[in-house]
Amino acid sequence: MGFVKEFKEFAMKGNVMDLAVGVIIGAAFGKIVTSLVEDLIMPVVNHLIPGGTWQTITFHGLKIGHFAGTVLDFLIVALSVFLMVKGLNSLKKEEAAAPAAPAETTTEKLLTEIRDSLKK
Repeated sequence: MGFVKEFKEFAMKGNVMDLAVGVIIGAAFGKIVTSLVEDLIMPVVNHLIPGGTWQTITFHGLKIGHFAGTVLDFLIVALSVFLMVKGLNSLKKEEAAAPAAPAETTTEKLLTEIRDSLKK
């Protein structure tokens, strides 16, 4: 099998396409969360910090303000992913909670018919 044909089969598999869509949506979601933190949350924090902005916060000479914003970004993304996975898992549990009635196998059906005919 040629390299190009093999690569085409690999790239067209559903899992690869799902992964690509997930990466693209994840990157866009990351930008939204960064904007949320930098444009909405941290300006509120700026009013609570005397004499500066959150980006200028230092601790023993270390500039930790930008790092704190990045950590907040991560925590929001992690919480969002956790809630999404938890929701999906609860949907799967509901599907598993209602099992279908087991189908009668051919052997069992034949044995039941033989028993019933012998009773007659």
